Amino acid sequence: MTEHPESACCVDYERVAGLSRRRFLAGMAAASGVAVTTTAFGDALRQTSFAATTGGNVLVVISLRGGIDGLGMVVPHGDPGYYTARPRLALPPGSLIAKDEMFGLHPGMAPLQWLWNAGELAAVHAVGLEVPNRSHFLAMEEVENADPTSSVRRGWVNRMIGLADSAGKPYEAVHLGEAIAPTALVGTAPALSARSLEGIALAAADGRYAARRRAQLSTMWRGARGPLGDAARSALTTVGELGPVASSTYRPTVRYPTEFPATGLAEALQDTAHLIKADVGTEVVTIDYGSWDMHNNYGTTEYGNMQRMVGGFARVVSAFLKDLGPLRTRVTLVTISEFGRRVAENGNRGLDHGWGNMMLLMGGGVRGGRYYANWPGLGRAALADGDLQVTTDYRNVLGEVVATRFAQRSATAVFPGLHYRPLGVMAGA
Repeated sequence: MTEHPESACCVDYERVAGLSRRRFLAGMAAASGVAVTTTAFGDALRQTSFAATTGGNVLVVISLRGGIDGLGMVVPHGDPGYYTARPRLALPPGSLIAKDEMFGLHPGMAPLQWLWNAGELAAVHAVGLEVPNRSHFLAMEEVENADPTSSVRRGWVNRMIGLADSAGKPYEAVHLGEAIAPTALVGTAPALSARSLEGIALAAADGRYAARRRAQLSTMWRGARGPLGDAARSALTTVGELGPVASSTYRPTVRYPTEFPATGLAEALQDTAHLIKADVGTEVVTIDYGSWDMHNNYGTTEYGNMQRMVGGFARVVSAFLKDLGPLRTRVTLVTISEFGRRVAENGNRGLDHGWGNMMLLMGGGVRGGRYYANWPGLGRAALADGDLQVTTDYRNVLGEVVATRFAQRSATAVFPGLHYRPLGVMAGA
């Protein structure tokens, strides 16, 4: 097997990032709050984000961790450079769905064909960071911080939520999944965390001792100052107010896939649907789904990692959006990834770290049924060190969603230093 330049980075990435299919990040979190609440109350606490009022719009951000191959998800079949660079991995034009003269979707996206036909699924291509960064860790940090004007580590989701006219209640930021929040959620807002929605509960506070346990903890932390006291009181308040939702049984209107690799994403999106239908004010949900770091065993339309991952993603997202029913008009789903893959396949029938990528947008407010791209081409002279060039700053895509779907939030406030140029992918842009 050929040794890849990024191999050491990728091994460390898989080990440290722990791209568990169960990782569900909901909303925004304060860095101190996550550490404190996890320490104080065990695994019961993590992060979600809630709006000041109910009945509002919801943004669901799925991070395709590991660097998805955007050229394999949104295939430029009309560019001959794609087939020249990938003699073994290129998808034949006849296998693609939702084709126009230049682009088509991976056949594994077929479960979402109905959404495309309804004009609620769009794709943006040649999108990404302004400057290439092929390190998983550094690129994710850049993408999620999304503020090159500052050295302060505060994520774009945190900034977005901070602009709301909110009462500052603890459950404005809740995360379900992992103990450590991703950069997008890090900031000054209060935070809460749990492995799943039903995990929002105080440890050792069930049964007949529940009321006594809550009273004891309230008395103990009532006058405590500093981050630890703030986190404890926030946790107690949040558990008390969200307890009825967390403890209720959710009955989806459709069947979510349960087979690997769809399992973790299905659990996360089912919990997301529960929160949205409960109408407690959830405003932003972020989810990690990976890994898409396919240096080998990329596969074809019949087998391989890409085929399995795309199919799992499409089946779960389709179930989620159908489960929402009429509430889908309030929900916009967006995908991001730290970088794309190289245009040319490697010697191991895989793809190494690249630059330009794609983003998918679905649901409420999306002008779908079409592709958006300032396409630079895949000819050798058009590539940037062998990569697809980035012609659209990914922050413009996210900024357009924020500006059109959330009142009193501007793209430039959430993304400082951005030269905002909406693509028109969202209604009202």
